[in-house]
This record gives sequence, C-alpha cells and structure tokens, in this order.
Amino acid sequence: MTANPTLADLAHRASTARERPGYGHDALITCDRLVRIFTVDGVEVQALQGLDLLVREGELVALVGASGSGKSTLMNILAGLDTPTAGAARVAGRDLLTMTARDRLAYRRDVVGFVWQQTARNLLPYLTAAQNVALPLQLARTRRRRRAQAERALQLLELLGVADCRDRRPHEMSGGQQQRVAIAVALANNPAVLLADEPTGELDSHTAQQIFAAFRTANEQLGTTIVVVTHDQAVASEVRRTVAIRDGRTSTEVLRRSEVDEATGHERVVAREYAILDRAGRLQLPAEYLRALDMRDRVALELEPDHIAVRPDDERH
Repeated sequence: MTANPTLADLAHRASTARERPGYGHDALITCDRLVRIFTVDGVEVQALQGLDLLVREGELVALVGASGSGKSTLMNILAGLDTPTAGAARVAGRDLLTMTARDRLAYRRDVVGFVWQQTARNLLPYLTAAQNVALPLQLARTRRRRRAQAERALQLLELLGVADCRDRRPHEMSGGQQQRVAIAVALANNPAVLLADEPTGELDSHTAQQIFAAFRTANEQLGTTIVVVTHDQAVASEVRRTVAIRDGRTSTEVLRRSEVDEATGHERVVAREYAILDRAGRLQLPAEYLRALDMRDRVALELEPDHIAVRPDDERH
C-alpha cells in the first residue's frame, strides 16, 4: 500500500497543477469564476457566485437547478443578452466581457442560436414555418441566394420532422411543432452553439421527449454543441452530461455512458455523479447527502493515499 502523501508531495502536486495549460483552453464554452450581481431596490443580489463551467465542442449538456439558482442568468450571458459583473466567459473564441454592442449583435446572429421557453416568442406569427427559418439567412452578413435559403430551411424542417408544417403559420401548429420549428430557426445560420432556456416548460411530458429528441438529432447529425436548461429531471436524464447549478455555482454533474451487461448481452446506461471542484478547491456536496448524515456547519476531513474522506463532525455537541 502506498504511504500517506507528505506535505512535500502535496506541494509538488499543486505546483504541477499550476503548470497545466490555461483553464478551458480546449473548450468551446468556458466560464471561469463567473459573477453576476444585480441591484434590486437598493439590495445586491448575487445571481452567479464564481461559477465555473466547461463545455467542449460537440457536447449536448443539460443544466438543472432550483428556481433562482442562476441557470437563466448564465444562459443570458452565454447568449450575449447580458454581461457578467466579474470573471471570464468565452464562447467559440469570443470574449463575452469585452465585446462591443456591434460585436454582440454579430455574435447573436452568427455564433449562437437561442430557443426560448415561450413558444410564441420564438416565431414571427405572420410568417410560415419555412419563412421563419429563412429569415436568419436573409439577415446574415454572408447572404445565400433565395433558392439556397429555401433549400436550407426545408432541409432543417425535414431533419426535425416538421417538413409538413413548412407552409403553416405558428397558430396552425401545435406547441411541439412550434418548438421544433424554433430549433430549426436557431440552427439556420449553422451556429457554433445552440442554447435553449426551458424549451419544454410549456409542453406535456410526451411532447417534451420529442423536443429533446430533436436536440439530439441536431447534435448527432449536425455536430452542433447544445446547452439546454430544463427543470425536468426525466428529460435531463436522457443526455450524456447533466450539470446541476446551486446558489450561483456549478455543484454536481452526472455523466452517463453505455455499457453491455455481460450476463444478458443487453446495453444499459450507467450514470455516475460527481461533485464539481472549483479552482479555489471548493465543492458543494449534494443536499440529500448532507441531510442523510446530518452534516452542517463543518465536516471532518481525512487524507487517505488515494482519496479524501469526508465525515460528519464528531465533536459537535
């Protein structure tokens, strides 16, 4: 058995960690100690409190958390609709803290696509589905010919299973059809990242699964990196990576992978939960774990050869 690490060993490990390449250098989305403070009626509200997040190109990630945890604030920052108070945020090589108003306009038009929760907010009511999808192409700096725009719109509608809606206006479509058309609109200019804030919030569970299937299709067939905020744990469990946000920080994430059961030969999905360790060495333990062991105020730590043991405070009276 390996001996317990000495202080010299720990110092060497810390030194080695500092020598690694810059944080998030290989990620498409990097949030580094992100802070967002609002002032409401003279009172400061910290929506984000040093949040760290990395999303790599090609990922499909679900963000979950209680109301007020900071999910929507984070999405607005990533979408270029809001500016952080402090920290760093980069998407596809763009620094979200230093962009000018003109830069933000180009960023929202060319780099990110966005799907809102409210189905009526995503589509212009007087345009057909095909016309809604073609509109971002008409506004792009590098415009396609009208025929190419129509072909691109139809391709996306077919990909998402709503080609039969191409000549319908929003009021002639169901909520699920409207959201799939909205995804097509968000994908029209081939964005580096597709963001969606509670896109299934107004839909029933069956329709919500169809919408998530549309996101998976876009992710797998177009290679689009997708980040979806959802309150629906059942829907979130269908993606490979789910990140939980609590009190303005990323707290835990669940990674899922497929493996074959040797006994039956059937494929199954195995999920494992991790606590997020931020750059200051802090982590948030899952609330249900703390309640189960009545952990509060402080905990006892023990450094083992290959792990750190976290135990309830046995000195508490």
